[in-house]
Amino acid sequence: MGENLRLRRRTAAEAEGLVNQLVDVYLDAHADDGPRYTAERYERQLAAHMPRERWELVTARVDDKLVGYVYGFPLGADTRWWDGIQEPVLDGFTDENGRRTFAVCELLVRRSWQRQGIARALHDRLLSTRREERATLLVRPDNAAAQQAYDSWGWRPAGWLQPTREGAPLFQVRTKELTSSS
Repeated sequence: MGENLRLRRRTAAEAEGLVNQLVDVYLDAHADDGPRYTAERYERQLAAHMPRERWELVTARVDDKLVGYVYGFPLGADTRWWDGIQEPVLDGFTDENGRRTFAVCELLVRRSWQRQGIARALHDRLLSTRREERATLLVRPDNAAAQQAYDSWGWRPAGWLQPTREGAPLFQVRTKELTSSS
């Protein structure tokens, strides 16, 4: 990973000036993933997510270059995160109150920096101070590298979800119980 790696937590207000860099990393990480992964769509996603209460970003820099990041936020009672979840699910699985579930929305590392432990470091730093009961994320079923990483980091499959927005792919839902040593 290198001794020059610096991880830093940022609030939405602190991240405002980083949006262009966040988009650049997103486009680099998803360069071979198809036409859905556009700057315009991702800018809209960030604009919708960043105002969420207790939104948090952890960045990874080597020297002065942003090489990766992870962000997420707690799911409130009015969340639409679970819209499109496929049955069967356990009773109460999608019940939220702002303290139950932390959603990990993006975990991205530039392609030239992947497989060096940066994603794990970002993941661990983000979840290390979370006080929710569990975390959740969505992963494409064709992303074998991510599936394997999440397995090794303690994430468990919990079902399938196809977001209700037009053209959204089917995702595997993953959950992880949170403790102070995530």
